[in-house]
Amino acid sequence: MNISSLQTIMLSIAEARSLGPILDQIVRGVLDAFDLTLARLWLIESDAQCPICANQPRTAAFATERSLHLRGSAGKSKQGRKNYSAITGGFHRIPIGERKIGQIALSGKPMLIPNVTGDEPWIADPAWIKREGIRSFAGQPLIFRGETLGVLAVFSRTVFTPEDFKWLRTFADHAAVAIANARAFEELDRLKNQLQAENDYLHEEIRDSLHFGAIVGDSAALKKVLEQVALVAETNATVLIQGESGTGKELIARALHERSPRRAHPLIRVNCAAIPENLFESEFFGHVKGAFTGAVSDRVGRFELAHTGDIFLDEIAEIPLALQTKLLRVLQEKQFERLGDTRTRTVDVRVICASNRNLKREVEQGRFREDLFYRLTVFPIEVPPLRERKEDIPGLALHLLKKSAARSGIQLPRLTRENLRQLQSYDWPGNVRELENVIERTVILSRGSGRLQFELNPVRLNRAAEDIKPPSPTIAPSVLTISQLRDREVQNILAALQESNGKIFGHGGAAQILGMRPTTLASRLKALGLRKTYLPST
Repeated sequence: MNISSLQTIMLSIAEARSLGPILDQIVRGVLDAFDLTLARLWLIESDAQCPICANQPRTAAFATERSLHLRGSAGKSKQGRKNYSAITGGFHRIPIGERKIGQIALSGKPMLIPNVTGDEPWIADPAWIKREGIRSFAGQPLIFRGETLGVLAVFSRTVFTPEDFKWLRTFADHAAVAIANARAFEELDRLKNQLQAENDYLHEEIRDSLHFGAIVGDSAALKKVLEQVALVAETNATVLIQGESGTGKELIARALHERSPRRAHPLIRVNCAAIPENLFESEFFGHVKGAFTGAVSDRVGRFELAHTGDIFLDEIAEIPLALQTKLLRVLQEKQFERLGDTRTRTVDVRVICASNRNLKREVEQGRFREDLFYRLTVFPIEVPPLRERKEDIPGLALHLLKKSAARSGIQLPRLTRENLRQLQSYDWPGNVRELENVIERTVILSRGSGRLQFELNPVRLNRAAEDIKPPSPTIAPSVLTISQLRDREVQNILAALQESNGKIFGHGGAAQILGMRPTTLASRLKALGLRKTYLPST
């Protein structure tokens, strides 16, 4: 036995990462170190995991349970009469528990037979034993962290001593670690490739579904918006997207990001209406452990996550006045501190924000800082409501119909002229979001019939903006206290819930009746303490 050679091969396999070369090094290394006739290595795996069996035709013999598969073989035949490197053939797959190899795998215990005559009943090929002059057989299980990975077996023309057997055990332990590490590296590579593929796919999906090609419409109003997006996307200017609920403000924000130099970096979305007032600072800027009750560890804020990318602040009018000062500092100086921390951090972020409320009016009424307003309105974009671009409805309806039909797994229904006339005669207070919900509901109801029958609220048909009359200027409105305003808001929300029979989301829901986003309404319900016990029964 050549101990120096054995140590060298142990170091070599410890540094390798690919399973195939490691298995080859193991059998060739042990063959030379012990001057053997044959060294073979079987791994415990299913047919699907074995590169040999996985490429065979799937017959009834294809095993789903794990067995021993020959994955490495090296030998020195007398006078070079036989090539022992092949890993196919009759001994490629051995069931666990069968023959000496299977018994070692089943028991996890090594086996040494120092004196082989060739007449033993367990020998599969006595003629080969006698022809090659085999004197000893030794088998060691490959065990890693209590799990048997396979079996390393050797045949020798000399007597295998207990000392040799002990060294083979040491080598088998090193081999098991190398095999486990190689499998771990291969799994990491597989997951990395899978993650990269999924990432590429998601980027492609975003580009397909959210880029200009899928912002459906050819109206002059929409073209103006897209021209503005193309102009500002290449810059670092702060953008304010304004428009009614459901007009697609987030879609515009994503188009800005995808067309910007920051597109390879994250776009972090923050729904300001869904954040409790006492958690705004932590959500935006993060906190350190112990900053407040429940802060059991450090937390990275949204601005830090968006570093080198874009941050989209949806419903920015909901940000409390106290936090608006800190947001202004980030916009001006690109600096902030985590809650409870003294360290000042610098961040490179382009801010895109959106609101369905008139921010200038919010400033006039003291609910929004004027200096922040001017910082945010460097480049304002107004997204038109659907009622102002009704010429886009046919193309948009067809696009949404295809998506809904594909999602439901049904044949694309026919969109008739009467259907389009009906859709274009409705003023769509919920805008594109309402149109999508109506189409999806109609597709579900028309399953199998191939005909579409839209159910639209007739009360809202052909409602012109001038029909909504402002209060008479001759009547001075009474001033309400904060408490009275809160009571009025509660009454208004409860009235909407009563009208919708407790439904919040979707067509005919309270959010649509109130002209607000469902997530905003859910946040207001929570903030006002309106639990289910207050809601009308359904």
